[in-house]
Amino acid sequence: MVGVLLVLVVIVLAAGTLYQSIGARRGARRYAPPGAMLDVDGQRLHVVCAGDGKPAVVFESGIAASSLSWTRVLRDVAAFTRACAYDRAGLGWSHSSRGRLTVARLLHELRGVMENAAAGPFILVGHSFGAFLVCAYASEYPGDVAGIVLLDPPSEWHGMTREQARLLWGGIQLSRLGALLARLGIVRACLALLTGGAPGVPRIFVRIFGPTAARTLERLVGEVRKLPPDVHPTVQALWCQPKCFLAMANHLAALEETAAVVAGVTSLPDVPLVVISGGDQSPETIASHRALARLSSQGCHAVAGNSGHWIQFDEPDLVVTTIRDIVDRTRRSNAA
Repeated sequence: MVGVLLVLVVIVLAAGTLYQSIGARRGARRYAPPGAMLDVDGQRLHVVCAGDGKPAVVFESGIAASSLSWTRVLRDVAAFTRACAYDRAGLGWSHSSRGRLTVARLLHELRGVMENAAAGPFILVGHSFGAFLVCAYASEYPGDVAGIVLLDPPSEWHGMTREQARLLWGGIQLSRLGALLARLGIVRACLALLTGGAPGVPRIFVRIFGPTAARTLERLVGEVRKLPPDVHPTVQALWCQPKCFLAMANHLAALEETAAVVAGVTSLPDVPLVVISGGDQSPETIASHRALARLSSQGCHAVAGNSGHWIQFDEPDLVVTTIRDIVDRTRRSNAA
């Protein structure tokens, strides 16, 4: 009996692996990189640009997000200036990271993307973890920066508590588990069912992985659905790849160092700086965002009252208008 069960397990695992392999090959053919592949000291990174004009705008994504998270915003910004978004190592179409992620490495790769994508100085727009990277970059390379927009920075991570460290460790382990499940085709099958509206998927996830994992999966799918419908299959295809889950684990592992570096930033370049908080943030986080805006003499703070954490999904017009205002201010300043 045990032998029969083992044979069945092997057959199921082999079938899942084959299903994943076939799906990955089909996805690679169907969803080719829309931008260019750049080599930054041996690391292959994907960057997509559109539009013309100065100053160029460069988008920095959230901790496990790709250039696709800027789809709705980049298109509109490209109507009045050059706009570029990229995938950090392991995410989107970029190749897996060639080593451990550190703040220095992340900033070096961002600078390499910027140098290849457009002429500076740049307006940097960062969401969540990307806002941390933008702050660290602006502090390290102030001459490269013409303006800054920070969308809902995760300021609560500046001083990591024991509970946050525990949650972070758990997130890293779940990401690694996700990579294993992706290799076996389980992620691909679950996403196909969930995005197709199968009502039983959340219940299955509750039984297997617990309510937290089920809620997380449903929330992520809900956020993805806010993107233009033609992008949904691409996001799904990318997140069926094990490398994306491993990249998430690597970025989560870099969060503590990144938050600590940003917490030590005491001033930012004297350029237009706008910090936008999600409407569901706590008073404490709002206060920290206001303090962040004061790091530049031209800083200001706003609250996106109709947004959650993903402001570029919930209120893309607000983000575009904010960027356009900084572009216009920069052009007037340069013309004076």
